[in-house]
Amino acid sequence: MQTGLQLLNTVFGYPAFRGAQTEIIAHVAAGGDALVLMPTGGGKSLCYQIPALLREGCAVVISPLIALMQDQVAALTEAGVNAAVLNSSLDAQAAYQTERDFADAKLDLLYVAPERLMTPRFLALLGRAKLALFAIDEAHCVSQWGHDFRPEYIQLSVLHEQFPGVPRIALTATADELTRAEIIARLQLEDARVFISSFDRPNIHYAIAGKHNARDQLLEFIRTNHAGEAGIVYCLSRKKVEETAGWLSAAGIPALPYHAGLDAQTRARHQQRFVNEDGVVIVATIAFGMGIDKPDVRFVAHLDLPKSIEAYYQETGRAGRDGLPADAWMAYGLGDVVQQRRMIDESEANETFKRVSYGKLDALVGLAEAAGCRRVRLLAYFGEASTPCGNCDNCLKPPRVWNGTETAQKALSCVYRTGQRFGAGHLIDILRGNFTERVRRFHHDELTTFSVGADLTDRQWRAVFRQLIALGFLEADAEAYGAFKLTDAARDVLKGEITVSFRAEAERPRKRERSRKAAFVSGLHSPVAGPLLDALRAWRHATAREHGVPAYVVFHDSTLEAIAATRPRTLDDLRGMSGIGAKKLERYGEALLTIAREN
Repeated sequence: MQTGLQLLNTVFGYPAFRGAQTEIIAHVAAGGDALVLMPTGGGKSLCYQIPALLREGCAVVISPLIALMQDQVAALTEAGVNAAVLNSSLDAQAAYQTERDFADAKLDLLYVAPERLMTPRFLALLGRAKLALFAIDEAHCVSQWGHDFRPEYIQLSVLHEQFPGVPRIALTATADELTRAEIIARLQLEDARVFISSFDRPNIHYAIAGKHNARDQLLEFIRTNHAGEAGIVYCLSRKKVEETAGWLSAAGIPALPYHAGLDAQTRARHQQRFVNEDGVVIVATIAFGMGIDKPDVRFVAHLDLPKSIEAYYQETGRAGRDGLPADAWMAYGLGDVVQQRRMIDESEANETFKRVSYGKLDALVGLAEAAGCRRVRLLAYFGEASTPCGNCDNCLKPPRVWNGTETAQKALSCVYRTGQRFGAGHLIDILRGNFTERVRRFHHDELTTFSVGADLTDRQWRAVFRQLIALGFLEADAEAYGAFKLTDAARDVLKGEITVSFRAEAERPRKRERSRKAAFVSGLHSPVAGPLLDALRAWRHATAREHGVPAYVVFHDSTLEAIAATRPRTLDDLRGMSGIGAKKLERYGEALLTIAREN
C-alpha cells in the first residue's frame, strides 16, 4: 500500500506536506476522529482526500454547496481519483448510477449535501456500503454562533450514533473558541483530536478605508491595483448588488451580479463566467463564494460591514487561494455600524444570541478602527499571537493618532443636550454651525455646542462619531432609528477623567507596492511573462472547455509559470513539478512538451 506522501506525489503532484497535514492524515488514516481548523487555501481537502485513498472503502464528504462539490470532484477526476457527487444537479438516471457505484465499492470519495445525507434512503445506503471515513466540510455551519449557520448540520450527530466505528474529520477555516466548542458538542467530537493551524494568510494585504464615496473608492481601487483581474465585491442588499454591478460595468469593469433574487439559470451562468473566464468581477451578497474554489481571485472588496470577524475572515479568504499576492479591501462608515446594530436589535433572536452578536460586531468595529497592525488584531481574535506583518495598510503607512479628548467631549455633550434623539448628520450640523431647517426647527442653534466644532470637516466628524462607537462611549438606538445615546462609559469622558485618542482619517491612497516581506514570506516569484506562458494558458483554456471544467482544474497558474520558467524537454523534467501528478503527466505531458518546444 502506498504511503500518504507517495499519494501526495503521484496523485496530486505535490512534493511535500505543509504544516500539520502529515499528523492529521496519519491520525485519520489510523481511524481517529479530528477537528481541523486551517485557513482557506491551507490544504484542508488533502486532510481527508489522502486518508480516503489510504483506507479501505469510500469516504463520504458532507459539503453545503453544489459548486464546491463539483469543483472538487472535477479536480479529483482529473488527477485519476474515482470521485462522484450526489446532489440535486443530477437527473434520476445519473443519481441512480452514482448510488450503484457507491454500493458496489467503485468510488474512493462521494460528495453529498447534508439534506440528502439525512434522508432514510441514503442512511440505508450508507448501511450497505464499505465506509472509509466521514468528512464534514465547512463545520462552522453547525454552530448558531458561527457566521453561516445551517440547521441541517445539527443532525449530523447521527453519523456517530449509527456508524460509531467510522472515523470522522470536521474541517473549517473560521471558528473562534465559542464556535469550536459548539462544533465539538453538536457533532459529538469530544474524543477527537483538535488541530489548529495558523490562521495567517501572509499573501493577503488587508486595508480598511473610511467610506466617503464608496463606489468611486471601489473603482479607483480596482483600476489602480487590479485592472483586468478577477475579484469579488460584497454588498449587504440585493438592490445594492445590482446597482454596483451595473455601475462597474458602465465604467468598463466586466462585473456581474449574484444574489438569491436572481433566477437559478442566471446565477449559474454568472457563476460559470466568473469561474471559467479571466478578469470577471462578481458583485454579490454574502451567499456567494462559499463553494467557489477559484484560486486566482486577486481581490475581495466589501462595500458594507460584515456581521463578524469570522464572516470577514471567511469572505476575504476567498482571495489568493493560490498563494500569490491578493487584496482584502473594505470601505467602512458610520452608517454600517448603525445598520448592523439595528439588524441585531430588530431580529427575533433571544437575548443571549443578541449579546453574542453585539460582541462580535464590536470586535469587527475594533478591527476596522485599529491604529496598529490589522493582522495582529485579526489573528488575536482567533487566539493566535503574532507580530506586525508589514503587509497591511496600517503597517505600510501607520495612521496618525491624536488626542481627541476635547473633541470627544464636544460630541458627547451635543448628543446629551439634544436629548439623545438624533443621528450623526444632525449632530454634525450643530457642531459645525450649519443653519439647516432642522437646526432652526428644534432651536439647536441656541445650544452651547452649536458651532464649537467648526474646525473639523463633515468627514472628520463622521470619523469621530464612528470611533466613539468603537470605543464604547456611544451606541446606536434602534428604537430611535439610529439616534445616538450615551453609554455609562461616556460619563468619565465628559468629566475629563480619561483621555481619548483618535486615529486620523487616511489620505487618498496611491497605487500600492507589494511589500518585500509579503513576497518573501509567501516564497513567491513574479509571474513569468512571454509567448510560452501565453501559449500554455491558451492550451489550458481549450483543454478545460473540452473537458467541461474550470481552467484551474487542469493546472493552476503556478504550474504553468513553472513550466514557462524551466522549459522542460522530457517527461522526467515535468515529473515532480508542483501540480503534475502521475495521471496528469500521462494525460498532458506530451502536449506540454510540444508547446514548450514550439514557443
